[in-house]
Amino acid sequence: MENTKWVSTWANATSIITRQVENYTKDITLRYPIKSAFKGSKLRFGFSNFCGTESITITGATVAKSDDKGNLLSDTTAITFKGKESVTIEKGIEIKSDEIPFNINSDEYISVSFYLKDFTETRSAVLVTGPLSKGYYALGNNINEKILPVEKMKSTNWFYFLNNVEVLTEEKNKTVICYGDSITAQSWPDYLAEKCFENYKDTAIVRRAVCGTRILRQYECIQYDSYGLKGSNRFEREISSVSGADSVIIQHGINDIIHPVGVENNVFRPWSDLPTAEEMIAGIEEYIKIARKLGLKVYGGTLLPIEGWRTYADFREKLRNEVNEWIRTTDKFDGVVDFDKALRDENNHSAFKNGYDSGDHLHPSEIAYKVMAETVPESILE
Repeated sequence: MENTKWVSTWANATSIITRQVENYTKDITLRYPIKSAFKGSKLRFGFSNFCGTESITITGATVAKSDDKGNLLSDTTAITFKGKESVTIEKGIEIKSDEIPFNINSDEYISVSFYLKDFTETRSAVLVTGPLSKGYYALGNNINEKILPVEKMKSTNWFYFLNNVEVLTEEKNKTVICYGDSITAQSWPDYLAEKCFENYKDTAIVRRAVCGTRILRQYECIQYDSYGLKGSNRFEREISSVSGADSVIIQHGINDIIHPVGVENNVFRPWSDLPTAEEMIAGIEEYIKIARKLGLKVYGGTLLPIEGWRTYADFREKLRNEVNEWIRTTDKFDGVVDFDKALRDENNHSAFKNGYDSGDHLHPSEIAYKVMAETVPESILE
């Protein structure tokens, strides 16, 4: 079959790294192993400095076939930008590389390596975990090294700058986007991707998720700026830049409910930030409107139990239930993924089922993340 369609086989959101004194890096190679869902003949790559406050320069970047630990199994191919191997990305900007001739098979790993020679503000990044989400960094320029020098390298779950990998592939292939906050930045999209590798080989699962984000608010302070951008500053940009997508699963909103505690308790978390159910629903309806404009099907993911979380209160539980009831009953979605029903205790719907709580009463356990992946209807993946 002829390869005629660009489809994202991997993607992450771009947000703001947790602020540290060490906000810059220099003379560092970053390497990210990525498992391709599709067979294809060309690649291209998205890099983002959307949250940066100054320009950054990628001195050089390569791609090669690899194992899942980033050990290269082939010679490297240079990633170029308008014919050049180096590129400067201005603050607030996202770019795509040139098309790179590269034959790749489905279920095959590639590793993307790029070198930051000069002092670089490492602000545009996202924290992601899961069995398919890992990265590495090493001192020095190692973009063409088959194996990163063990004495100079460490693993990382921060994904800096790289936020999209696209394959030129067959027309039948497609992408499903998982959009949300820390729950989606953790393991369930990876488990869903693994399910597709086994059973739905025409479908890639990509993630647009940022820990701490809310639908309606964002923090304008360095204490919490890593909690990222609000929905109106995220959704359309993140969704529209995924090539070949046909649908999006939205599981977002729990942080709108649990964050506000009053300025007497936290100066950055006033009660005025607490939304009504109507306001949250209006925010989700705006997501739906944007997704429809982009030609996507939209699936609503219900919000998970929170009993036992440190800010849990009856009024928050009431708000969560009101939003979930709307998600379950509205005709504005193409379907519902009832994550709440799958994970909640059958005798106490406010809490996780035994074994499904990670321990903080907000995030699921690894077993529960696998259940979330299984909860996604097959009709979305086929």
